[in-house]
Amino acid sequence: MTTAGAWLALAGALALTATPVLAQGSRPEVVPGGVVRWSAQGTTSCSLGGRIWAPLGDTCYFPVDLLATGTLDLGRTLGARDETITVKVGRYPYPEQRLEVPDRMVDLSPADQARVARENARIAPLWEREGVPGFSLPLQPPLPPGFKGDRFGSRRVFNNQPRSPHNGIDYKAPAETPVTAPADGTVVLAEEHFFAGNSVFVDHGGGLVSMVFHLARIEVGVGQRVQRGAVIGHVGSSGRATGPHLHFGVRWHGARIDPSLLLGPPENLPALGP
Repeated sequence: MTTAGAWLALAGALALTATPVLAQGSRPEVVPGGVVRWSAQGTTSCSLGGRIWAPLGDTCYFPVDLLATGTLDLGRTLGARDETITVKVGRYPYPEQRLEVPDRMVDLSPADQARVARENARIAPLWEREGVPGFSLPLQPPLPPGFKGDRFGSRRVFNNQPRSPHNGIDYKAPAETPVTAPADGTVVLAEEHFFAGNSVFVDHGGGLVSMVFHLARIEVGVGQRVQRGAVIGHVGSSGRATGPHLHFGVRWHGARIDPSLLLGPPENLPALGP
């Protein structure tokens, strides 16, 4: 079964079995890298892991980090009433992917290690952003129709050395294919990185940050407002890449999730009770 098919099956199962107040020992299971929704009229806030954010309409969307384990306590506020539901994080469902790249992209020199550390220090604060949501679901795909993304969550093995799992989806596309913003937002980082190559990060408000990597060219600058569908770059093979392709990723409330889940109707996401 495909990842999308598994999510649809899980959505149907949860919609039938989950309730806002669960019986002891009854915990719905969520997928690492997935998203679940919890809706009720009058919802005013959502919370997970110490973070609090505004719902989209009357729905709380809870992203489950790719490396989450154990259980998660999902919270919401309805008027003056707080509610919590505990969910179990399921097994890691993604396959292994083996790739061959130049040795210098795996066994980093001290200078390259220092460079990566500086880049990570600039990126890390982006995951803390919240603000007012400036987007609606579904998001727009970053490439024209006809391109299919794959490989989210794969455990990566470069030159026989295990590395971090793939926290986005890759689109195979010809070099110079236009890359567009998935929603309105503000460019918060646009620069060349050691691993990701030419990269653009866009803050869409509501804790949602999208990113596109390995670009041939960047067409926007930091602080620039972009509209949904605006060209922000072109497909390339910069950084640690084996050929022209686009890496598209999102972080939502700090969690690494499968971006393809936000490209389809939100009602297809698993639901937790009424």
